[in-house]
Amino acid sequence: MESAARRPRLAVIVANGITGDSRVQKTAVAAARDGWDVTLIGRSDSKRVQRSKMGPIEVIRVPVGADYLREVNARKEHPLRAAATQFHLRDQAALNRYNAAYRAWVRQKSAETAYAGTPRRASIKAVLRARRSVHRLRVRAYKWEQRQKSKDPAPVGDWRRDWPQVVDLDLAFGPVIEEVEPDVIHANDVTTIATASLSAARLRARGRKCVWLYDAHEYIRGVEWPNARQAYALPAVEADFIGRADAVVTVSPQLAELLKDDHKLPELPLVVGNSPVREVIGGGKSTSSVREACGLGPETPLMVYSGWIGPERGVDAVIEGLPNLPGFHLALVHGRMTPLLEKLLAQAESLGVRDRVHLAPYVPQHEVADYLSSADLGLTPFRRVPNCEVSLPTKVSEYLQAGLPLVTSDVKVIKAYVEERGLGEVWTWDDPKTFAAAAARAMERRAELAGAITEEVRTDLSWEAQSGKLLKLYRELSKKTPPGPRPEVSWTVQETPDAVRNVEITDGGGQPTWKKLGETRVRLGLGPANYAGQGAAYAQAITRVNPDVSVEVVMNKRPESFDYPADVYVDATALRELPVQFQQVERIVGRYTHLLVDAFMPVFGYLNGASIAGDLNALKQGRVKVALLAHGSDIRHPGNHMARHPFSLFHDAPEGIAEKLQAKAELNKRIAMEAGLPLYVTTPDLLEDLPSAKWAPLVVDVAAWATDRPVMERERPLVLHAPSKRWTKGTDRIMPVMTELHDKGLIEFRLAEGVPWAEMRELVQSCDLVLDQFTTGSYGTFAVEAMAAGKPVVAYISDGVKAATDGALPIVSATPDTLGEVVRSLLDDREGTARIGRKSVDFARTYHDGAWTVQVLSDFLK
Repeated sequence: MESAARRPRLAVIVANGITGDSRVQKTAVAAARDGWDVTLIGRSDSKRVQRSKMGPIEVIRVPVGADYLREVNARKEHPLRAAATQFHLRDQAALNRYNAAYRAWVRQKSAETAYAGTPRRASIKAVLRARRSVHRLRVRAYKWEQRQKSKDPAPVGDWRRDWPQVVDLDLAFGPVIEEVEPDVIHANDVTTIATASLSAARLRARGRKCVWLYDAHEYIRGVEWPNARQAYALPAVEADFIGRADAVVTVSPQLAELLKDDHKLPELPLVVGNSPVREVIGGGKSTSSVREACGLGPETPLMVYSGWIGPERGVDAVIEGLPNLPGFHLALVHGRMTPLLEKLLAQAESLGVRDRVHLAPYVPQHEVADYLSSADLGLTPFRRVPNCEVSLPTKVSEYLQAGLPLVTSDVKVIKAYVEERGLGEVWTWDDPKTFAAAAARAMERRAELAGAITEEVRTDLSWEAQSGKLLKLYRELSKKTPPGPRPEVSWTVQETPDAVRNVEITDGGGQPTWKKLGETRVRLGLGPANYAGQGAAYAQAITRVNPDVSVEVVMNKRPESFDYPADVYVDATALRELPVQFQQVERIVGRYTHLLVDAFMPVFGYLNGASIAGDLNALKQGRVKVALLAHGSDIRHPGNHMARHPFSLFHDAPEGIAEKLQAKAELNKRIAMEAGLPLYVTTPDLLEDLPSAKWAPLVVDVAAWATDRPVMERERPLVLHAPSKRWTKGTDRIMPVMTELHDKGLIEFRLAEGVPWAEMRELVQSCDLVLDQFTTGSYGTFAVEAMAAGKPVVAYISDGVKAATDGALPIVSATPDTLGEVVRSLLDDREGTARIGRKSVDFARTYHDGAWTVQVLSDFLK
C-alpha cells in the first residue's frame, strides 16, 4: 500500500443523532487515533445543520426533510376511484382550501340577499342550497375515501414507496457526504445503506475513488417491525444494496453466517463485536455509580439493566419476577421516558415493587463499565425473537468489563457464551419464575461467577481488539495508509462546539433566563458580539417585561474569549466559510421579525463583507426590522477621544491599534448615519461620538450580584481590579500607587486577570472596593456588577457621563494621578465609603436592572 500525501478520509454515517450510539462514536475515535481524517455524520434534531468536534473528528448533524414521504403519501391507492371521490382534492390541505373558498363564497352570496330584489333573492337562495349539497357531498366523499385507507397498508413492493424515509435520508445526507469526498464510507445500519452506495457511486462517476462498507448491527429480517410496509421495505433495501458494498461488517459470527446465506455473499462478513474500550476502565473517569444513582448502600443486592428498553428486551418479565426476590433492587439505566417505560413502572406499582425499581441516567459511553461496576448482576432478559438470537449485544461486554456476572434469558448466542465460560445463570425467557430462581442463584454464586471473568474474556471483549480488525479493513479496501497514528486522541474525547453550537441557558432553578425564539408577535435576534454577556442580559430584561417578544442570542466567539450566555455560538474564525454563512442566513431570514445588531458586525458571516452594511439590503428584503447597538471601540473615535481625555486608553494602545480603530469608528459612524436605522449605545460617553443615538443602559441581574457581606470592615480592605486588557483599563498607570499602598499594609490589592466570567462574581462579592477603568471617562459592565453587589467603585468619570445621570452616578472619580489620594480618603472615612456602596445598589437598580433599557428600546420593538 502507498502512504497518502494527506490523511485518508473516512465518513462514518448513521441515521440517528449520534449521541448515545457508542459503536458509531468508538468507530470514529478508533479511526482518528489510527490517523484517519474522520467526519461523523448523523441526523439533526433541528431544521439546521449542526456542526461540532470530537477532538480532530468533524461532527455534522444534518436535518432530514419529508418531501419524498409527502409525495408518496399524496398518491392514491385506488387512483381511478379517488379521481371521483377526491376530485381535485389531493390532500387535507387541498380540502382545507376548498372549504375556505366555499365559506367565503357563502358569506358573499348570503350577504347579497339583503339588497337583492325578490326574484333575485329567490335565485340566490336556490343556488346556495344547491352549492351546499354539492359541498357536503364532496366533503363526505373525501372523508369516505380517507377511511378506506388501511392503518397498516400492505406493501406495494417498492421499498422507495413503502418506506420513503430512506429516500429522504439520502436526499439530506448524500450532498454532505459528497462534499467531504471520503476515501471510505462506513454505513451503519440498514437505513444508511442506500445513501452510502449512491454517494460512493456518484463520487466514482466524478473520478473520485471511494469505497464503502455496510455495518449490519441487526438481523433485519428478524426484527419485529411496527408495520407491514417497513417490514417489507428495510429487508428489501438491504437486499438491493448489500451486494454492491465493497465489504460487509457485522456484530457476531451467527449474524455473519445469516447475511452470507441470505444474500449469497461471496465471503463471510467481518465480525467486529460491540465492546467497551478497555483502556479507560478503572481510570477514575466516572464521577458517579449506578448504586449511588439509586441511593442504595453496598449491602443491598442490585441488578442492573442498561440500554434501550423495547418490547423485545423482556424487562417486563424481570419486573414480574421481582416479587419473588425479596430485598433485590433493579436499576434501569435509560435515556428518556417512553410510553413503554411508563407501562413498566405501572406494572411494578401494581405488583408492589415500585420502591425497588430505580431509574438511573445514562453516562458517556467511556464511563459505562465503571458506572455499572457498583451493581451485583447484569441482566439480558431478551425475548426469543430472531434479531435477539443472533448476536452478543454491547451490554454483555459492558457488564463483563464491569465485573458483573450475567443473568440472561435463553436466547441462543448469549446463552451459549455464558454457559461455555461459566459467566452467569440462564433462565427461560417466557417464565418469570425461572428468572427469579436464576437471579437468586447468581447472587449466591456471585464471587465464583465473577472469578470466571478472566483477563482473556476482558481482552477479547475490548474495543481495542475488535476495532483493530476494522482499521485493517479500511486500509485494505482503500489501498491507503494513514501517515501516522495519533495516540494523543483520547478514547474519552468529548464533543465540543465547532463553528456553531446551540445551548440551553438556565438559571439556578433550571429555568430559561429568557423566552427563547418562538411563536410571539416579535421574534428578536440579538448579536453577534454579546460583549460582556450584554446580549443575554438584554434578552432577559426584554422578555421579562414584554411577553410578546421572544429572543435568540447569538455570539461570535473566539477560543480565547469568555463563554458568556447565548443561545447560539458561532466560531469567529469560521466566518469566511460558506456553509457557516449560509447557516446564518437560514437562521435569521424567515425566523426573525426584529434584529438588534451590536458592534456593527455582519450577521451573515463575511458573506457580504466585514460590517453590517453589506447585510442590510438582504435583511430589508427579508422584512427584518433592524436597529444598531454600539458598545465602545466600535464607535469611539481615538483621535477625538485623545483630544478630550489626557489619560485616554489610546495613548497606551499597542502600535497600530489606534489607527485601525479610528478607521473602524469612522466607517461605522458613516454606516449609522446613512442607514437611517434606530441607534443605541450602551454607555453614555458614546453619545459624544454618536449624538443621534439613545442610551440604552447596560443590564445586569442586580439580584444575582447582591450580597450582605460587610464593606470596609477589614483592617486591610480588599481592593479588586480586573482588567480584560491592561491598556484599556489603565492598569499599568495605577499599578505603582496600588502596589505602594499594598506594601505599606494599608490595603490588600488583588489583580484578577484572565478570570472566567462565571468566577468573577465571587471575587466581587468578597472585596471591599473595586477599581474599574481610568482611561475612557465612563463605566462598563464590571462597574455595574460591582455596584449591584454594593461595592464602592472608583474610576475616571467624565463630566458628560456625570451629566447623563443627572449627578446620580455614585462612582468616585479619580485619575491615575489622583488615585492614591482618593483611596486614602476612602480609607479614612470608612462609614462614608460604605454609604457609597449602599447608594451604588440603588443606582444599579434604577438604571441597570433592565427596566429602563427596555423602555428605551420600546419604539424599536413595536
